[in-house]
Amino acid sequence: MNIIWMSWKDRSHPLSGGAEAVSGAIMDRLARDGHSVKHLTASYPGAKDDEKVNGINIIRLGGRYSVYLKVKAYFKHNLAEWPDVIIDEMNTIPFAAALYSQKRTVLLTYQLARKVWFYQIVFPLSAIGYLIEPLYLRYIAPHYKMVLTESESTRQDMARYGFNTSRTHIFQVGMELKPLQSLPKKADRSLVLSLGAVRPMKRTLHAVKAFESARDEDTSLHMVIAGSTSSSYGQKVIQYVNNSRHVDFIEVKGRVSDNEKTDLMHQAGIILVTSVKEGWGLIVIEANSQGTPAAVYDTDGLRDSVQNGKTGLLVNDGNYVAMGSTIVNLLNDDALYNNLREAAWMWSKEFTLENSYQSFMEAIKLDDAA
Repeated sequence: MNIIWMSWKDRSHPLSGGAEAVSGAIMDRLARDGHSVKHLTASYPGAKDDEKVNGINIIRLGGRYSVYLKVKAYFKHNLAEWPDVIIDEMNTIPFAAALYSQKRTVLLTYQLARKVWFYQIVFPLSAIGYLIEPLYLRYIAPHYKMVLTESESTRQDMARYGFNTSRTHIFQVGMELKPLQSLPKKADRSLVLSLGAVRPMKRTLHAVKAFESARDEDTSLHMVIAGSTSSSYGQKVIQYVNNSRHVDFIEVKGRVSDNEKTDLMHQAGIILVTSVKEGWGLIVIEANSQGTPAAVYDTDGLRDSVQNGKTGLLVNDGNYVAMGSTIVNLLNDDALYNNLREAAWMWSKEFTLENSYQSFMEAIKLDDAA
């Protein structure tokens, strides 16, 4: 089968993240199983315009915003009759391939951006994006007969903007990280971990304030914040930590290697995730795989990656004082902690990249269409 995959970033892009890792792993397996894959994506400094990686033909066109028009032009002039199916991966902005191609087109989206605009983009661009997003989503919705996403939260989000829930299918995401082979007893639970790029939509300050509240009750606790702090928000977090009453017990590591990230998840007693929203919350499952349960805000994506009271705990969105109490209660309740930890570890074993690929294939039934 001939497949065109459109996305604005590929795995090698400097701004790539979890979505690109999952999509890239699926494309690898499509190529492995004999499908022909052409990935149309944006270029970046130092990137090759055309290269083959893991059997995937990557064609880079334009930059962050021009990629959409350049991909459309390239497709119409060079590939209009070639594909059997097009995967239109929407990261905030869709390629709208269903509007200019008669070929079978699947819209893939990991999450919608509307709640994030005011956290990540300066005013008035944030207001413009917030107002325009529902308009273009409602416009393109009737043109897509199939939509793929990673969580029920995003499925319901899509429904608010005109996408038919019966045509919106959930596939399971996967992780590269291997779960621990066995679950040794965690003697020290004192490390509270916040992991991931320090950005406004991650609300890292909420995690810090939750830790402060927790340490007011339990003075054995200490915290590590790991993730890029290069943004202005990252600097704001550093400044807040430097003025914190618990400054001596909070370490801001900045960006860490994959190995150090895994070690931190293994060492931590608990991971906090306080995002405005996520597509799924893969960091939760990664931590679970290393024997660490999560306390997260009850927001889109995070409520999907945590089975409340079974693999982790949900906290009312925005209530960092309640998050602080949750930290203390969980870490000091042996029975609850061990039950959550074991269930989370067992659940994490399902989230392999191979299972993700099989789930993706089942959802879009590529084999049946071949």
